[in-house]
Amino acid sequence: MLLLLVLLTARLTEAEESVCRPHGTPGSPQLFKDGDILIGGIFSIHNTVSDIKANFSNNPQAVKCKSLDFRELRFAQTMIFAIEEINNSTEILPDVVLGYKIYDSCASSSLAQKAALDLVNGPDASFSNNSTCAKPSFVTAIIAESGSSPTIAIARVVGPLGIPLVSHYATCACLSNRKEFPTFFRTIPSDYFQATALVNLVKHFGWSWVGALRSDNDYGNFGMATFIKMAEEENICIEFSEAFYRTNSREKLLKVVDTIKKSTVKVIVTFMATGDIAIILEELSKQNVSGFQWLGSEAWVTDAELLSKEGYGLLRGTLGFAIKKSVIFGLRNFLVNIHPLEISGNSLIKEFWETAFSCTFMNNTTVSPQRLCTGLENLSNLQNPYTDVSQLRISNNVYKAVYAIAMSLHNMLICKQSLDPLMNFLKTVYYTTKNGDQVYFDVNGDPLPIYEIVNWQINQKGQAEIVTVGYYDASAPNGNIFKMTNISIIWANGQATVPLSVCSDHCLKGTWKAIRKGKPVCCFDCIPCAEGSVNSTECIQCPLEYWPNMAKDQCNEKIFEFLSYEDVLGIILVLFSLSGASITVAVALIFFQHRHTPIVKANNSELSFLLLLSLTLCFLCSITFIGKPSSWSCMLRHTAFGITFVLCLSCVLGKTIVVLMAFRATVPGTNIMKWFGPFQQRMSVFACTFLQVLICIGWLTVSSPYPDRNMEYSKDKIILECNVGSSVAFYVVLGYIGILSTFCFILAFLARKLPDNFNEAKFITFSMLIFCAVWITFIPAYISSPGKYTVAVEIFAILASSFGLLFCIFAPKCYIVLLKPEKNTKKFMMEKMPQKSL
Repeated sequence: MLLLLVLLTARLTEAEESVCRPHGTPGSPQLFKDGDILIGGIFSIHNTVSDIKANFSNNPQAVKCKSLDFRELRFAQTMIFAIEEINNSTEILPDVVLGYKIYDSCASSSLAQKAALDLVNGPDASFSNNSTCAKPSFVTAIIAESGSSPTIAIARVVGPLGIPLVSHYATCACLSNRKEFPTFFRTIPSDYFQATALVNLVKHFGWSWVGALRSDNDYGNFGMATFIKMAEEENICIEFSEAFYRTNSREKLLKVVDTIKKSTVKVIVTFMATGDIAIILEELSKQNVSGFQWLGSEAWVTDAELLSKEGYGLLRGTLGFAIKKSVIFGLRNFLVNIHPLEISGNSLIKEFWETAFSCTFMNNTTVSPQRLCTGLENLSNLQNPYTDVSQLRISNNVYKAVYAIAMSLHNMLICKQSLDPLMNFLKTVYYTTKNGDQVYFDVNGDPLPIYEIVNWQINQKGQAEIVTVGYYDASAPNGNIFKMTNISIIWANGQATVPLSVCSDHCLKGTWKAIRKGKPVCCFDCIPCAEGSVNSTECIQCPLEYWPNMAKDQCNEKIFEFLSYEDVLGIILVLFSLSGASITVAVALIFFQHRHTPIVKANNSELSFLLLLSLTLCFLCSITFIGKPSSWSCMLRHTAFGITFVLCLSCVLGKTIVVLMAFRATVPGTNIMKWFGPFQQRMSVFACTFLQVLICIGWLTVSSPYPDRNMEYSKDKIILECNVGSSVAFYVVLGYIGILSTFCFILAFLARKLPDNFNEAKFITFSMLIFCAVWITFIPAYISSPGKYTVAVEIFAILASSFGLLFCIFAPKCYIVLLKPEKNTKKFMMEKMPQKSL
């Protein structure tokens, strides 16, 4: 107990005398320059970390990085160039010297986080002897990083300390969350805008069936999640979505490649870093898998190093979005102006020189080198991503980030508000760079979302190059978001036409999409629509009075069909009707002019004139059947037809009976004519006609004919017709006409052989034979005729039967009256003729 008390007292005494020290050993910056104000920088100058096996007996060794990334080194050098340019300027921070301290994260989130802590704490082994361990930050602001995951790790460290973090390449949409990352800014648009742009690009070229590849980190996962969500809203289907990271096992790599090989898509959308997609492309090239149209995110689609890799042939025709390229005047001279004397004092420059020129500097460990570096090698002749300034996109973002911080410091110093946080001035910074780029941040710390649409093509020299074929401006009004240039796009495998990537081809007109069970909505079978349906999106039955158009994408009102006066058929029938009526009137005039001649008087001139009147009405009533049916026309046409034909047949019947009775009266002792004199003839005609009138009145009273729309006979048109109303009444009217015509025919047939030089009965027999034949053949023709031709057949029957009566009864009489007047005598009329068969 006493020993424990002594130890506790000693521990408390030691705590009172302790000072604040950083945990662990501070790292050394790769590039450093002192100044009045320091700006920190963290770049993935190397892209791989060596594996370190811990033995748990000694402290772990310092992490070693390998695989120098020339592009990232250019980013770091661009930061130095911008700082030097500002230091040489008299307009920005004229009395202040900016310094820098640049660390290498080796594309590792943990190393990036440690570098952030080193930048915040500084190189001092101890910095405070108070109990709070509080001190000002060693750097004013930090520019980092090229990946979203390392940037998130850095932002979580510096955010609570109020230190601004400006990223040139971290695009994860999650970083726009101001509550979680309050001090984060960036000069590259958020992945939210890029995902939207990719969806719009896929939709623009009509692709609905795509594959998805992403880096298995925050950048890839967040970006692809946003893309997939937006794609589903636009009915774009994803056949597969695979994630891969460069440190994954070969089994994982082979699984991803196998998924690609077995897929049916022709378009693959990628949210990947260069190091991740390069491994996949290399494996695809080894397995000779090609033919895919690649859509790339800005993380790799402008990486010139990929153009020279083995798998570039797979990427020919690649399409993607890139940050707008720019020109930084003087940067190339700065990049190639590394003096060999700097090599001895900087291991990074030494490594760069050895890697760039494939040589080794002599040192104590060098044993028989294949090639020694002299330090006199010429960087101007070097062709690699470090010296390539033809596609300055991300480098320009670094340049803008440095100027954003410098301008904010400038404004802060002018306002003499050194106590006010720098990030408040970053929120309101607005400036234009030397090359015309406007730099400012929205409320989330994001810049203006503008992209170039780039295409991987082969130039005339046979070299691969990245060609700008359009622009995408998310801030532009609708309709102007896409702007394509006049440069032709080269597609996968060098094709000149847009590839087709659909699970199921579009359905033809008249079919609808039936989704396959267990498949995405883009996979469907085309099922024929029911007749009378349209299929703009699905089969929809048209209303009863509508019918699909030829394209079967909308319902149009059905055509109304009826026999009109404008139809050729209608015009012909009207001409025949008027001709028949005119001829009948002409015959009546001839008979009236010769009413005192024997042939007119001998054939009951009173009934003849009444018959001619009824025939005229028969011809004219056929006109009522033409034209659009109405309530009055429907009632008129059927009743007029029934009454006029009964009047006509009544007259014919009267004439037939007169002929029979006249010959019967020649028998001695017979006085039968007194029972069938003129008065009886008139009464018989009146009685027969009046009975039909009564039938028609009853028909109109009980259920009269009315206009109707027949939609059953034809599916694509409406037939306007007259419904007879009461079918019984209609058949009674027709039946009554049929009885009269039959009775007339029988009587006329019996009187056909009576011995008279001009026996009218035989002409009546012929006329009634024609009449009955017409109306018997009318029945099947009427039933089988479609639409307006039904009415045409009915009119034809009326005209044919009327012409038959007119010509058979009156033509022979007119012939004698006009052409054979010598026979128009009482003597000729009274002469007997030998009996002949009919």
